[in-house]
Amino acid sequence: MQDNMRKDWDTYFMDIAYMVSTRSRCPRRHVGTVLVQGKKLLGTAYNGAPMGVSDCSEDGCMIVEEYELQTDGEQEQMIKKQRCIRTIHAEQNLLLFTDRIDREGSTVYVTDQPCWTCANMLANSGVVEIVYHRAYSKDSDKVIALMELKGIIFRNLASYEPPAQAGMDIIS
Repeated sequence: MQDNMRKDWDTYFMDIAYMVSTRSRCPRRHVGTVLVQGKKLLGTAYNGAPMGVSDCSEDGCMIVEEYELQTDGEQEQMIKKQRCIRTIHAEQNLLLFTDRIDREGSTVYVTDQPCWTCANMLANSGVVEIVYHRAYSKDSDKVIALMELKGIIFRNLASYEPPAQAGMDIIS
């Protein structure tokens, strides 16, 4: 008999990722991630400035604009992207503070779909699965294609509800 009061593993680990995200001081987006092997939690990380460096809440965001040519069939258009270069992404911090041997065959739970740079890093990290909640449309098509190419399971928990204590409005 299954206990209906008990959370499933995806919900459990995503809840932890969201609670980890509450450590972020980024005013634009709080992102948290956890590394799991089997059902064992091996590491957590969140986005923010490097240790010992003023963060965005203290010195403001360091926003840069980039342009990317996107092709949709026969139509091309330039897409403007903005990103903060002060912040180390949660996935990058997770990779910096965990061992490769622990990542081999593991799953990463992350509150937000990884950006292109983080997806590249995760694709080369030894993980076999990435589970995320919130979409990140700026890089989505490229990231999905990369995960398919690498054979990494890439799942969106679209119906997941984050814990109320981890709520944050996202600034695009």
